[in-house]
Amino acid sequence: MENSLETINVLDLLPQRPPFIMIDKLVFSDEVVTTTKFLVRSDNIFMEGDVLNACALVENIAQTCAARMGYINYVNHEKVRIGFIGSIRNLNILRPVRLGELLTTSIEVKEEVMQLTLVEASVRVGDETVVTAEMKIALSDIVAQG
Repeated sequence: MENSLETINVLDLLPQRPPFIMIDKLVFSDEVVTTTKFLVRSDNIFMEGDVLNACALVENIAQTCAARMGYINYVNHEKVRIGFIGSIRNLNILRPVRLGELLTTSIEVKEEVMQLTLVEASVRVGDETVVTAEMKIALSDIVAQG
């Protein structure tokens, strides 16, 4: 499924819109693994001083899941649909994420049944893992407005 990712605008993959965008770029996607990058900036709505709060980290993982589905839709010339976080388990924030850090977020699909997807996620800064979690995403039939 990998295909000229550098030319794709992330807004074409996501139902979210600024200022609620928590990924900058889709850097890899195949049938199982999807990876995104995100630079933590001072104007982020989830900044608390120089630390990105936990809500942003969860949303970063969810938007990586959304980018995966958006990319599948993009390749198949379909419209982006809205998904919802069904559950979050084993969320481990190993250290605060700070202003100026570049996050690399990867999800690995563990199970897909109908419109439910279970993923394991990790967020890294360089070689250091800073967040891990399991997330269940439910995909709706609602087409995103864009």
